[in-house]
Amino acid sequence: MFIDLLSPFQLGQYTLNNRMVMAPMTRLRAINSIPTPLMAEYYAQRASAGLIVTECTMVSPLSNGYINCPGIYSLQQVEAWKQITEAVHAKGGQIFLQLWHSGRVAHPSLLNGETPIAPSAIAARGTLHTPIGKVAFEKPRALKTEEISNLIEQFRQGAEYAQQAGFDGVELHAAFGYLIDQFLQDGSNQRSDQYGGSIENRARFLLEVVDATTKVWGDNKVGIKLSPSNTFYGMLDSDPKRTFTHVLEALNDYALAYVHLMEPNEIDLQTREVLNPVLPMFRPVYKGYLITNGGYTKESGDAVIKSNQADLVSFGKLFIANPDLPYRFKHDADLNEPDPKTFYGRGVDGAEIGYIDYPAAP
Repeated sequence: MFIDLLSPFQLGQYTLNNRMVMAPMTRLRAINSIPTPLMAEYYAQRASAGLIVTECTMVSPLSNGYINCPGIYSLQQVEAWKQITEAVHAKGGQIFLQLWHSGRVAHPSLLNGETPIAPSAIAARGTLHTPIGKVAFEKPRALKTEEISNLIEQFRQGAEYAQQAGFDGVELHAAFGYLIDQFLQDGSNQRSDQYGGSIENRARFLLEVVDATTKVWGDNKVGIKLSPSNTFYGMLDSDPKRTFTHVLEALNDYALAYVHLMEPNEIDLQTREVLNPVLPMFRPVYKGYLITNGGYTKESGDAVIKSNQADLVSFGKLFIANPDLPYRFKHDADLNEPDPKTFYGRGVDGAEIGYIDYPAAP
C-alpha cells in the first residue's frame, strides 16, 4: 500500500485528511493573554493540515514566559478560544491545544513581580524579551514539594477548559527546556525528594500530569511533545538516551494520541541532514503513534513516512508562509518564503503582517 504525507490517517476517533501536522509555534498575537479574532483567521487559513497544534498556551497567569502569549485559565479565554475551534472545524480541520508552563524560562516582569519557579534554583541560559526590554534569565525559586500538586491541577484545569472550548485534544509541552522538561533532565533537576534524583523520580511530574489530563480527555486525545537531544536555554542531561527511553517506555502504559518528537537543532552544513537524529533511537521504544519535527521538506517528510520511522510529520515555518501547504505539496506548487522578522507579534499594530497575509497558491 502506497503511503506518503498526503495519505489519510486515523488518529483515535479522528480521520485526518493527511499526515501533515501544523507544528505548535509561538506567534505572540494574543491581547492580555486572550485569543483574538485575528488568531481565528490565522488558524482557519491552515485548516487543511491533517492536524493543527496551537501555540504554547499558559495554564496559569504565573506560567508565562513571553509577551502576548494566550492562556487557558479563565472562562473569558475559553470563550475566546471557541471562535478559533469553530473556525477551524468549519473548514474541516482538527485542532489540539498545547498546554504549557514556562517554569524558569520567564522573568518577574512577566509574572506580576513573582520570581519564576523551577524544580531547582538553577537559572536558564540566555536572554528573554520582556516588558522592560531584553534581559538575562534570573535564578528561579525551587518549588516546595507541597506546591507541585497545584501545578498538576493547573494542567488538569487547562485540559478541562480546552475541552469546553471545543478542542479535539491537547498536547502537553514537555520539550524545549520548559517546566516539564526541567523536571525530566538532571541538568535542571537536582531535587532530593520524590520528584528528583532517579529517572523514575524525575519522570514523576510528567506522568502525574499525564494521569490528570487523560482522566479529563480519555483515550487517544492527549499528546506529548518531547525534545530528547535539544539544548534550549541551557538544558542538559547526563544520559539523555537512558532518560528518554525510560520516559517513552512509561508512556506506553497510556492510550495517548501521540508522542511528538523534536529532532536535534544541529544540521550537517554540507549534507543538510540532522546530526544524531532521535527517531532511529526511540521509534523502537514507543509503541504508539509518533509525530516527528525537524526542518522537513516534502521529500524528506515523504521518506520518513514511507520508511515507517514516523506516522506523521509536523511542519513549522512552511505552514507559517504557506497556509495551503498540503495543496502545494500535492500539486508541486512553488512555496512562499517565510519572513522571520514577522514571526513574533509585538503589539496590536501590524499584527496581521506576516501572519494572515501570506497568499494561497494561484
